[in-house]
Amino acid sequence: MNTNTTESTVQTPVSSAPLNPELFELQQEFYRNLRTQGKSQNTLKNYKTDLDCFNFYLNTEYASVEVKNFDQALVTNYGKYLENKYSSDNSRRRRVQALRIFFDFLLNKSLVSSNPVRKLPTSPKFLDIPRPTPFIDVKTLWTYLVEESHSQDKIQELLSKRNQILFLLIFGAGLKVSDLSELKMSDITISNGEARVLIRHPKRDAYTVVLPKIFEKVFADYLAILDEMKAKSQITFDNLLFYANPYRIISGGLSPRGIEIIFEDYRNKLMITLTPKSLRQACIFKWIQQEKSVTLIKEWLGLAPSYDLKLYLEHAPNFLYNEEILEDIYSNYRKH
Repeated sequence: MNTNTTESTVQTPVSSAPLNPELFELQQEFYRNLRTQGKSQNTLKNYKTDLDCFNFYLNTEYASVEVKNFDQALVTNYGKYLENKYSSDNSRRRRVQALRIFFDFLLNKSLVSSNPVRKLPTSPKFLDIPRPTPFIDVKTLWTYLVEESHSQDKIQELLSKRNQILFLLIFGAGLKVSDLSELKMSDITISNGEARVLIRHPKRDAYTVVLPKIFEKVFADYLAILDEMKAKSQITFDNLLFYANPYRIISGGLSPRGIEIIFEDYRNKLMITLTPKSLRQACIFKWIQQEKSVTLIKEWLGLAPSYDLKLYLEHAPNFLYNEEILEDIYSNYRKH
């Protein structure tokens, strides 16, 4: 008889509100802050699930404890609790990371003197096998974006060109949706025929990533119609991206969730394998095929030197990409 406890039998209840009213209100404020940062509803749900686990632990082991009394011993015991509760390294790691971010929030409000969770070792991250957007789907999407941008409807033309920029920043430069939502016009530089995008990271120095050669042409076309439509919409902003309805530009900027929805729409419309994450993974395989060094790839992705790209290197022969075809499709369509 197998006596091992599976995770399915020990899941935390869906709702585990803290008994401490102060902690409850602080967690609600924390969720509101995440929402204003543009976190998706799914991300918010995951944070709540992870913090509910901590709440359940507090309710069970401590009944009630004031926030100011959260100390290293309490957090260390929570780490032991997770070790016994979850067999999955990823489950333990995710809950520790969520609590660490919440304690950073408490620290910023001067409610705790330090973040004891930072001393709690996290479980090693299990790396899933990459599942990039297949090259045939990359071509399908790019072809559709180019065709769509020749619409007689000016706002549709602009939206399509904006989405071409999104595509090139992810497939061409490996940006995450969180990077994209913060970009300014000044973050794009073109010098001596080479386009680069500047990435500002909250915890490390800013860095730049090289963009595909086709980007300069696409960017110039985008700026021309964007300036025209800004004037018609009587709006100004310095964001690279924007939000619009079918009639006019509404505002500068585009939230991470807004970007995800754009790709969901294309995925459903074209019936292709596509998410921002899968397109970013395709970019990594493209760089490996272009014989970029592992060190450079990690730098461009904003990864720590210790991050392991082993699975990408192992599966690289199975995923081949051709960046030059993007320019062929774009230029040939313009000639028609």
